[in-house]
Amino acid sequence: MDISTIVGLVCGLGSVYYVMLHGKVAHLIFNMEAAIIVFGGIVGATLVSYPVDMIIRALVASKMSLFPPKQQAPDLAIHTVVNLAEVAKRNGIPSLAKELPNIKDKFLSYAVQMLVDGYEPDLVRENLEKEIVFTRQRHQQITGVFRTMGTYSPIFGLLGTLLGVMQVLKNLQDAEAMGTSMAVAVTATFYGVFGTNFLFLPLAAKLNVYSEKEVLLKEVMIEGIISIQAGEVPLVVSKKLETFLSHQVREKMLPKNKKRK
Repeated sequence: MDISTIVGLVCGLGSVYYVMLHGKVAHLIFNMEAAIIVFGGIVGATLVSYPVDMIIRALVASKMSLFPPKQQAPDLAIHTVVNLAEVAKRNGIPSLAKELPNIKDKFLSYAVQMLVDGYEPDLVRENLEKEIVFTRQRHQQITGVFRTMGTYSPIFGLLGTLLGVMQVLKNLQDAEAMGTSMAVAVTATFYGVFGTNFLFLPLAAKLNVYSEKEVLLKEVMIEGIISIQAGEVPLVVSKKLETFLSHQVREKMLPKNKKRK
């Protein structure tokens, strides 16, 4: 479970609720009419904007904000690729076929399989880079759904406010009805702004972070595979791939590099 998401939800919701409770308006945070106007409108507009299968994929992907995907760390990926480089340098590229059952990452397994099958370097790089492009496009479609919902949210909040004001004008002679209508107007605006800045856009941003981590991992593997195919020694392969890492991570890898030497 992603602790940062849990802490963020607690901080955000807790802060809003505390301020409303202190101002003795916490009971106004739950308004069924305002919720129907805002969130019903968002769902309807999103269904008009995107096909159902994409919306379903977006909802499934939203679970990653609480339960992030298990991604191999870049330094571990480099260690795996360097080990493959050692095997290839010692026994030749065809010997990598024996390592395929031990490779858990499907992208790396696909790349090694192309080496074993004798694909040309340009074709190997082209196929792997296309895989990255298509992966990024699929992820952008998912995050685009939530960004679109974030765009619609304040608009429907404003629409709810307008409807609430219309009800106020309609009930000028009834003070109680005016209060109820004004509560709808104010709460709808709150739902719209809150939904955009606390739900939809943050969710899109977090999914984008996971996407970029996956793309970086694939880029590391591409460079490693091309280096292996070029017959470079493991130390050179390691130094090339370390450029993808921060200086702090490189320092942690120094003992491994010294041992390899």
